[in-house]
Amino acid sequence: MEIFLKDSTSTHNLGRALGRLLLPGDVIILVGELGAGKTTLVQGLAEGLGVKGWITSPTFTLIQEYHGRHPLYHLDLYRLEDPEEIWDLGLEECLKGSGVTVVEWGDRLGPFVPERLEIHLAVGPGDGRRARLVPLGERYQKLVKELAGLWPRE
Repeated sequence: MEIFLKDSTSTHNLGRALGRLLLPGDVIILVGELGAGKTTLVQGLAEGLGVKGWITSPTFTLIQEYHGRHPLYHLDLYRLEDPEEIWDLGLEECLKGSGVTVVEWGDRLGPFVPERLEIHLAVGPGDGRRARLVPLGERYQKLVKELAGLWPRE
């Protein structure tokens, strides 16, 4: 599924719609260059999960936990290069926990998480963004179909 997001509000709204559909154990991998809208998408996703307060990128803390309808584990792997460092963060606990895990720069995880929803964000055209949703696994194929049924054609 590919979506054109005309502005940051559209990116936020996509995250919010997705957040409303997520269940404990779901893993969302965000891929995109700096400024592609990853954190904006997570802010919307957190709102959809009922998280109160401001969401920031955990670039320096690497992982942040928020509380909403389900716990939200927000990771940022930008500063990590070695897969062993990733596991030292306690990623396994997040993945097997009772919450939703969202990973910015998640392409650095490699094959550690075989079933997931990847969202590839790219800048353009203009001030917009393109989001390509890649469902890996049956749960995520159903999730994308459900999201497609809710998403307005902008």
